[in-house]
Parts: sequence; structure tokens; C-alpha cells
Amino acid sequence: MKNNKISIAYSPCPNDTFIFYALANNKIDTMGISYEITIADVEQLNSRAMKGQYDVSKLSFAVLARLGNRYRLLNAGAALGNGCGPLIIARPGFKPDSLKNARIAIPGRYTTAALLLTLFLDSKPNAVSMPFDRIMVAVSSGECDAGVIIHEGRFTFQDYGLTEVIDLGKWWEDTFGLPIPLGGIAVRSDIGDKISGRIEETIRNSLLYARQYPDQAADYIKAHARELSDDVIAHHIDLYVNNYSIDMGETGAKAVSLLFEKAEKTSLNGS
Repeated sequence: MKNNKISIAYSPCPNDTFIFYALANNKIDTMGISYEITIADVEQLNSRAMKGQYDVSKLSFAVLARLGNRYRLLNAGAALGNGCGPLIIARPGFKPDSLKNARIAIPGRYTTAALLLTLFLDSKPNAVSMPFDRIMVAVSSGECDAGVIIHEGRFTFQDYGLTEVIDLGKWWEDTFGLPIPLGGIAVRSDIGDKISGRIEETIRNSLLYARQYPDQAADYIKAHARELSDDVIAHHIDLYVNNYSIDMGETGAKAVSLLFEKAEKTSLNGS
């Protein structure tokens, strides 16, 4: 943080651009803080967090488990909920019991999707990391046997002739009885509580503004979205922006703590 300027980074996915629209476009009071905004794929943000590149960043919960005390989680802006987890997809005829030996595309080794795959298999997968929007093409073409899809892919994988093998979110919810924690907004630990509190309140107010005036945010969201269908964008926001995004609360915090605990026992953590 320099001269009351905060560097903040989030993904181009509709849930993030919806949440940050009002902040980015000066629609709300930012409480004396100015923001320098970067928009990048979440796996890029995960990697940059290892170097503490941004003051505030959207991060996969899986990478937050690796960062120790370097970042701390804010209660506003999270992607966490029910029925919104990653899906394992494949070409028709693929057998779920083939997953342990399959070549599986993942949207980045530090993503929560990659961690959930490892937890589900109870072993390190034969994973191929690539940008999330390449995964369905890679599976459809036979480059990979299966893939773990996130974001808009949940709504479009059938267009590539692919089928769902496992819903990792449902597996998590059925196994542990908690919502699936995907990603959250984290602030560098060297930023004090007073400023962090202002940042959290501003993010929450930005989300609430977009909920009140969703039509205003539409062009900003579409300018950054990988999938331009209005229906897909609307479904994406409805699924990933929910009451946990306003405040994680006790249940959300419990889900995140459990994921951190599980991450510590996998080869993804500290590898």
C-alpha cells in the first residue's frame, strides 16, 4: 500500500466483475482509499500471491492454505455455496473408476478444483494444468482423458459433446455436510486492521450496489467474460454470488477451515 493506494486484483469471471463493478467504476464511497485494479485469471493471481504482489487479491482457497500468515481472508466477496463446485467431465463412455490412471486437465495446480480432485481420488492425479477455458477443448479433442471444469464451463460443457463424470461440489457437500469453499478475497497481512476493515466494507457495498442496479453492471461484466451468452452470465452470477459472498458467517468459516485442514494432508500443500 502506497499513499492510500491499494493494489487489488480479481478474475474476469462474471461473479468477480459483478462484485467489483461499483468499486471499479466509482459508484460507491471507497472511504478515502483509491484502488489500482488488475484483472487476471485466478491461477495467475494464485501464483502472484506467492510473491505478495497485490495488496488485495481474489485467490483460490487452496492457495490460501499454502500462504500461511502472508494473507488473511476477508469476510466479503467469497465464492462459496451449495451446488456450485467443480465438475469432472469427459467424453461419453468414460468410466469413473478410470480416473486414477487418467490424464486429467485442471485449471491450475493451486486452484481449489485441483485440491478437490486430489481429495476425491485420495491420491495425486495425473494432472495437466492449463487455462480453465481450454479444458473442454482439450478433453473433447482427446488431448486429455478428463477435465475439471469451473466457472462458466459448468453451463457449457455439453456443447462440446462432453458428459459429467463427478460433481466434486456435491461430493464435498455430501461427505462433509458443508458448503463448498472455492475462492475468497484476501488482504496482505502487513495491512492493518483499520484499512482492512474499510476494504472489506467497500467490497461488500460494491456487491450490494450491483445487486440493486444489476443492469448498470452488465456491460462491464460482458467486457471481461469468456462466455458472452447473457443466460450463461446470469446463471453464473446467480450461482456464485450469494449470501456467503456478502458475509461468510460461521458456516462459511467452518467450511474454509476444513478445506485448509484437508489441504495440509495432501501433496499439493507445500509441494
